[in-house]
Amino acid sequence: MDPIASVPRYKIEPLASNHDRTAFSSGVQELDHYIRQQAGQDLKRKLAAVFVLAMENDGIAGFFTLSARSLSASELPPEIGKKLPRYPLPVTLLGRMAVSQSLQGKGIGKLLLFEALDQALRSSQQVGSWAVVVDAKVGAREFYLKYGFLPLPDQPERLVLPMRMIEQIFEE
Repeated sequence: MDPIASVPRYKIEPLASNHDRTAFSSGVQELDHYIRQQAGQDLKRKLAAVFVLAMENDGIAGFFTLSARSLSASELPPEIGKKLPRYPLPVTLLGRMAVSQSLQGKGIGKLLLFEALDQALRSSQQVGSWAVVVDAKVGAREFYLKYGFLPLPDQPERLVLPMRMIEQIFEE
């Protein structure tokens, strides 16, 4: 028997009607409800781009969303904000990200994060975006800090990673 044949195959792709959202469980009720009930509507309304890590059987191993947002330079750490214009800065919001409970601790979160950062960076070449912003859920803040995200002074759960830092990540 070929050992590779028993390894599930995964692919990151936009959410589509063939993906089975009903069985997804990350252990976070808000995120599970989002992918099961709300994600399709957000996609249709163009409120968020929803991407899934799809399994061969059309199940979902994880997902993330990207959308447009803006930040004021005054919200940023002073050493960063003082160098930026005073008008609203366009940013990409990594709105939601979750991994199936059965796959947590296996590097899927990092894979999804890096895919989201890569997509945000590529998109910023077509439509300006100064950074990626995430509002970290309870327990997730340390995950983002590990990859270079910086907390906003007045909102420590809101984290930002400038595109120039994302470029450096992918150059390495």
